Amino acid sequence: MMSSRKLLASELGWSAEQRRFVGTARVASLGTASAAARPHVVPICFVLSANTLYSVIDSKPKRLAAENLRRLRNIVENSQVAVLVDRYSEDWERLAYVLLRGRASLAHAGEARRAIRLLRQKYSQYRRMPLTGRPIIKILLTSAYAWGAF
Repeated sequence: MMSSRKLLASELGWSAEQRRFVGTARVASLGTASAAARPHVVPICFVLSANTLYSVIDSKPKRLAAENLRRLRNIVENSQVAVLVDRYSEDWERLAYVLLRGRASLAHAGEARRAIRLLRQKYSQYRRMPLTGRPIIKILLTSAYAWGAF
C-alpha cells in the first residue's frame, strides 16, 4: 500500500525502511541550480553517513576538468541542492522515492579521506580508481520527503 507524500519526522524522519532504501541505492539524481536559478540534474554514485551524503567527482572521462563541471560551479554559486533516490517498477504498487534537500559544499582533508573509504566500501569500482585529491561533494541533509511503497 502506498503512503501519501509527507515530511519525514524526527531528525530527517528516517524510518528504518526509508533509510535503508536510500543507503542501499546504487544511484541517485543530484539537482543543483546556478545563482540565476538555472537547474542542472546529473546521476551520481553516493554514500550516506548519518545525515550527510557524499559523492566524488571520480576519474571517469568527462568533457571538462573537474573544477569546471556545472554541478560544482552551481554549488559554489548556490549551495541549496536536491537528491532524488527512486525506484520504478512496472508494478506501480512498488513505486517509491525519497527526495532529500540540503546544503552542499566540498569535503575537506580528513572528511574527504573518510568519504573515500566509505565510497570504496560501497562501490568496488572505486577500489581500483584513484580518488585522493578528487573533489568530493558533501551534502548536509536538511529535509526529506518520501512517497511510495517501502
